Amino acid sequence: MGATGRVTAVLGPTNTGKTHYAIERMLGHRTGVIGLPLRLLAREVYDRIVAIRGPSVVALVTGEERIVPDRTQYWVSTVEAMPQDIGADFVAIDEIQLCADPERGHVFTDRLLRARGLHETLFMGAETMRQVIANLVPGVSFMKRERFSELTYTGSKKISRMPPRSAIVGFSVENVYAIAELIRRQKGGCAVVMGALSPRTRNAQVAMYQNGEVDYLVATDAIGMGLNLDIKHVAFSATSKFDGRRMRPLFAQELAQIAGRAGRHTEAGTFGVTGEVRPFEEDTIEAIEEHRFTPVRKLQWRNAALEFGTVDRLIRSLEAPTSNEWLTRARAADDVLALKALSALPEVQEKVTSPKRVQLLWDVCRIPDFRGASEQEHISLLTRIFDFLVGKGIGGGRVPSDWLKQAVSRIDRTDGDIDAISKRLAYIRTWTYVAQRKGWVDDETHWRDETRAVEDRLSDALHARLTQRFVDRRTSVLLRRLKQKETLVAEVNDKGEVTVEGEFVGRLEGFRFRQDASGSPDEAKTLRQAAVQALRPEFHLRADRFYNAPDTEMDFTEQGGLMWGTLAVGKLVKGAEALRPSVEAFVDDEAGPDVAEKVRRRLQHFIDRKVAAQFEPLAAMSRDEALTGLARGFAFRLVEGLGVLPRDVVANDVKELDQDARGALRKHGVRFGQFTIFLPLLLKPAPTRLRLVLWSLWNGLDEFPESPPPGLVTIPNVAEVPKQHYTLAGYHPAGTRAIRIDMLERLADILRQKDSRAGFEATPDMLSITGMTLDQFSDLMGGLGYKGEKAERAKVKATEPVVVVAVDPDAPLNPIPEEVSVLAPMPEEPEAAPEMEAYYTFTWAPKPRHIRPERGPRPERAPRPQGERPQGERPAGDRPQGDRPKGDRPKGERRDRPQGDRPKGDRPHGDRPQGDRPQGERPQADAVQADRPQGERPPRQGKPGGKNDRDRGGKGDRPDRPDRNDKPRQFEARPPRPEKPIDPDNPFAALLALKGKV
Repeated sequence: MGATGRVTAVLGPTNTGKTHYAIERMLGHRTGVIGLPLRLLAREVYDRIVAIRGPSVVALVTGEERIVPDRTQYWVSTVEAMPQDIGADFVAIDEIQLCADPERGHVFTDRLLRARGLHETLFMGAETMRQVIANLVPGVSFMKRERFSELTYTGSKKISRMPPRSAIVGFSVENVYAIAELIRRQKGGCAVVMGALSPRTRNAQVAMYQNGEVDYLVATDAIGMGLNLDIKHVAFSATSKFDGRRMRPLFAQELAQIAGRAGRHTEAGTFGVTGEVRPFEEDTIEAIEEHRFTPVRKLQWRNAALEFGTVDRLIRSLEAPTSNEWLTRARAADDVLALKALSALPEVQEKVTSPKRVQLLWDVCRIPDFRGASEQEHISLLTRIFDFLVGKGIGGGRVPSDWLKQAVSRIDRTDGDIDAISKRLAYIRTWTYVAQRKGWVDDETHWRDETRAVEDRLSDALHARLTQRFVDRRTSVLLRRLKQKETLVAEVNDKGEVTVEGEFVGRLEGFRFRQDASGSPDEAKTLRQAAVQALRPEFHLRADRFYNAPDTEMDFTEQGGLMWGTLAVGKLVKGAEALRPSVEAFVDDEAGPDVAEKVRRRLQHFIDRKVAAQFEPLAAMSRDEALTGLARGFAFRLVEGLGVLPRDVVANDVKELDQDARGALRKHGVRFGQFTIFLPLLLKPAPTRLRLVLWSLWNGLDEFPESPPPGLVTIPNVAEVPKQHYTLAGYHPAGTRAIRIDMLERLADILRQKDSRAGFEATPDMLSITGMTLDQFSDLMGGLGYKGEKAERAKVKATEPVVVVAVDPDAPLNPIPEEVSVLAPMPEEPEAAPEMEAYYTFTWAPKPRHIRPERGPRPERAPRPQGERPQGERPAGDRPQGDRPKGDRPKGERRDRPQGDRPKGDRPHGDRPQGDRPQGERPQADAVQADRPQGERPPRQGKPGGKNDRDRGGKGDRPDRPDRNDKPRQFEARPPRPEKPIDPDNPFAALLALKGKV
């Protein structure tokens, strides 16, 4: 455009009437062009000019919409779609400060430098552009506009306290929808305005707001670009946005542009924040209120003198640098990136053979990615369109009508939700853009009308879905009746459902009224008052029924909740003791203190009886006055542990207990296991479930561990779960599984009978107890401190029984043929490969805790008389007994000794890795131990029948044995010889008969 007219920059904040001034100036000329930043704003200005001059002289040109009458005088368009070189008398560019925008700034900068009217040119924007315009546009004059109304910061407000006629601003579709949903529930509904909406949908939403059907508007920053709405307050739900490359905070001038939508014309406006947004800094507030911002120093620029000789020359011209200090080369835009991607494709390279085709390729690359698809998908679409347009020569190619019809028909559907319809609208915008390009399709008028009709249908459907989702018609009606101070009638049916004026508003759950979440807070306050009036007699009736209900109708949850059938009526809280929890009743304040106290007492009675029944063994043990001294202290430890204690935690306490103390504890069901001290009755599912809840309450856990399903012998051992949780649940972690405590002790009883040094195999009893496969059992044993070595061997087949066939003596015999030799050897059958089976050999191999120094040989001591021992030395019967780990033994075996109840690292006591012998043995006994068969013991010496003689396994020397330095004796086990009958002919028969009588 020529530069012969007057150039004026009209600068100032929002609500200064700049756009209105430009429209008046344009209509004062015979022809004019005005460029606007948004398609929505262009449509609004177009409608205003049409209302003044009529549709026959006003054109609307955007990327996806083109309305051009034959006698067009005034052109309204987006900045990117502005017609150039048409010789218009007047040219105006709105929001000129967007020259600094990283994405679109180069387009605005180009219009600032090159777009001129024959008689007048206007640039409207922020005051921050004054200095840069003065340096780039010679002869420009400036006009400053003052804001019509005052703008004030009001701080942070919750959405529930947002005043009517407010706009809440978000910067993503998800954020806008979430806020709109919240406002629907709290305020009855809202309108939604986004730049991605079609003008038809946007206008329908704005009309709903302007007409007073809703009092709230949720929008993106699109409202900051000149949309004139009746807004009194603007609240920011976020202060950062995605600029196409990254998330960045908004600049102060961007915040001011949006906040300035509040207070239209002479009415004062306010702005603030909501949600989790931090309040603005004082500097930012002052800058927005006084409209003082940092001047723009650099404008985004891209070379407009393009060379279409080849693709490479075109790219170089697009990336040409600038020497102007006020300009900076813009980063590669989407169209440049698309050009580079397409030019690298062989099928495109072979078709770009002339400058006209290079220019055509550039025009195709400028198709915006309305769909927001992946880069590869967008490039594929552009490649297909370019292939169609090249055809058999320039001017001869078109997008096939059949192909375009099929693509449009797939989009022409109005079913689905908001996201589905919004996606179809984005797709139709692509084909609307293609249809607007001259020479790209056959019958351009038809396809422009067709794509416009599809967009209108989708726009209407989207408006309907938005209204349906974000506007509650029922709430709107009730709000209007509430404003008229009408009395509302509330009722309660036998199911606890509460209705007001015949509308469902909530339900009575236990002793709490749950209001319908779809109601707004303004509506809820009055509705709740009316509902509570009807609920008061219901509260008392329910409290009486609950107080007289049996315990079988009540239960507790694994998270400490208290239930009455399916209704939550309270929860457990920490009490004075672990076994004496308190309760908190869930009762609304409107029910009154009498109802609350009655419910609380009934819940306390329930849980007290539940604890007394499930933990009766612990209560009986704590009341037993016969328990004294160490036994009573240990009983207290068991009560503290709720009936389950890991043995390694109380190893020292167990060691100090004598046999009488243990016997007294065993009377109460206490079992001293190798790994755990526990009461078997408290391992049942019901006590276990209650134990986990009580322990979690006492320790203040936020989330309680849940008890495993009943009947499982093993459960997975999750590394993130503390070991104590498994112990309280009645399980012991070992390997990748955790085994039930009582089953582990049964397994330990079997393992004591095995030679853990020489090695043993897993028996069917072991596998049956654990319910595991052989490989799983090996992992379990590894967790218990055993090493399993896997091997294979031939499987022994069961011997087939001999079948005796009865022969009939009267049956005729079949003669043997002469050619068959009776004496010939039987033919040998080929030996089949033996069937192999896997097995494990387990040996005790605990992980060493620390390396103990080697000890030298013990000095020999002189023998002492039987029964005497030095001061402080323990009896020989108290030494560790070989390979047998300590713990409760099966019924019928000897009882535990005090010193035998201390586990060492969850391994058998006698298997300490002390050189080549277990601690407590003498070197002289090693030969006896090595030469006698496993499982046998040498004959006992000393006092027969003594306690130490019965309890001792017989290994090692005794101090009272006089011949302990003699050569070790050899022993072997043989079955008794069968007695032979006396031969009467034997001459010594008479002496043999007297053998057993003398």
